[in-house]
Amino acid sequence: MDVELTKDVMVVNELGFHARTAAQIAKLAQNASSGIWIIKDGEKVDASSIIDILSLACGKGSRVTFTVENQSDATILDDIIKLVESGFGE
Repeated sequence: MDVELTKDVMVVNELGFHARTAAQIAKLAQNASSGIWIIKDGEKVDASSIIDILSLACGKGSRVTFTVENQSDATILDDIIKLVESGFGE
């Protein structure tokens, strides 16, 4: 049985999740062997979809949770968390 992994993170870059940052997240998430999800305020979206990410309207200071369905995608989850925590280099 697969065990979901979840990690909470705060959006630190000034512009929050916008088109370019959403594209960076989606690109990493698309490499996962199973689903990667972003949850904000109870709404869960597919992290591999730029449109879904943008629909969450994650501004600076937003708290979001990333979830992977499969333990084998833990490194991808870690890479996404590092990207968000670093402010996407902005």
